[in-house]
Amino acid sequence: MNKTLLASALALALPFAAHAADANDGNWHGSGEAGLALASGNAKSQNLNAKLTLKKEDDLWKYDFFLEAQRNKGDVKSYTIVPPSIPGGAYTLGTTSSYQLTANRYNAGASAGYKLDERSYVVGALRYEHDAFSPYTYQYTASIGYGYQVLKNAENELSFEVGPGYKVIQPIAPTIVNTTVNPPLITKGAQPDSESGVVLRGLVNYKHNFNDSTSLVNTFLVEGNGDNTFLQNDLGLQVKMSDHLALKAGYQVRHNTQLPFGSAAKKTDQLLTTNLVYGF
Repeated sequence: MNKTLLASALALALPFAAHAADANDGNWHGSGEAGLALASGNAKSQNLNAKLTLKKEDDLWKYDFFLEAQRNKGDVKSYTIVPPSIPGGAYTLGTTSSYQLTANRYNAGASAGYKLDERSYVVGALRYEHDAFSPYTYQYTASIGYGYQVLKNAENELSFEVGPGYKVIQPIAPTIVNTTVNPPLITKGAQPDSESGVVLRGLVNYKHNFNDSTSLVNTFLVEGNGDNTFLQNDLGLQVKMSDHLALKAGYQVRHNTQLPFGSAAKKTDQLLTTNLVYGF
């Protein structure tokens, strides 16, 4: 008899002390969220995603920090070339299944903004990403720019940031397929040199409060130049269960307009999550 599928969500409680609810009181505020899904039986998988955000704002400065991770393992089918059982026979294509790591991504960023007035500010930002399964093994960006708070009231918050930056990326090694031999030979090419250059960074943050317990948040990031433009959009719907606990559904889309030579990766990645959130 086949085993049943087991799926569960795991909350990671964070040992931080909560301060006053006023987000502009000069104290650190933030949230930690995590989701875990486990499957066994006909399909075996482990999926974990977690995120930590910290914010601090006073009359002159506003700080933001985030750290997120995604790690998945699952059954992966691999195709192999099976040699002939008799001399002169034909090669055949076989399949094998193994339990492998299918996603492993870590992303961290920080920004500091100096307020020029109630709405305008100058901002410096850093972002680093390591992804074992993307077209780029790692990438990091440092930028400086201008920010403007368009809306900030009980129902809506909307802000923009734009400015130049400097980005370094490390493309993955290309996959080389040699079809002139029998069976075909698949090898990894030489590791390319890292690439760097000036980019234009843009960030849009939006939040809408439907009521005291339900809110919609969306963050859109773009880092682009003439060679490749990286776009990421994070959409989330959060429902509070108490002063500190909430449920959140998230949908993330990541896109590179250009891939490294020889990369078999796709230009677009999508991630759908359901997490338990602890606010402090």
